[in-house]
Amino acid sequence: MRKLTFEEFLDWCDEDTLAEWVNGRVVTMSPDNVPHNSLSVFLTTLLSSYVRRKDLGQVFADKILMKLQATNSARMPDVMFVSKKRQEQLRHTYLDGAADLTVEIISPDSVDRDRSDKFSEYQIAGVREYWLIDPIHKTAEFFELGADRRFYPVPLCDGAFRSGVVPGFWLKPTWLWEDPLPDPIEVLKELGVI
Repeated sequence: MRKLTFEEFLDWCDEDTLAEWVNGRVVTMSPDNVPHNSLSVFLTTLLSSYVRRKDLGQVFADKILMKLQATNSARMPDVMFVSKKRQEQLRHTYLDGAADLTVEIISPDSVDRDRSDKFSEYQIAGVREYWLIDPIHKTAEFFELGADRRFYPVPLCDGAFRSGVVPGFWLKPTWLWEDPLPDPIEVLKELGVI
């Protein structure tokens, strides 16, 4: 397939197409598996409810592209947060620029893409915070962008990750491995938003 411009890519795909655009090439994505989707819904519910209550911006779950000029790509994070000050970057089907926060939930076919390709692209493009959630190995890694535009790991504090991008939001990685996942209402109560 020949290289496509971003506009041609948008014309080619529809709302049911799971694909990203990287250097003019279409990169198709596999459908979700159950653990991946469950974590995505859980994190989206928590972040979206928290962000809405605090009036901080908007949270999007998959199928919304993030167009990154600096890396000539358009990626589809599993979850992304766009602060109020970046709302003008929102277009009908994509975010024109880096989100404040992106979350990738690693699947067997996405390990290299999430840990290497996207890590590098998100860092170069200026994503301020990147979460890598690995349900296979039950690990959660959190990175923040330093002044030198490089990602640095954020250590847990009392067993919880505290976001530097979503003010006051914190997350216990142990919640992510519970079966079943915690009730989002109970977690939101613990976060103090309801």
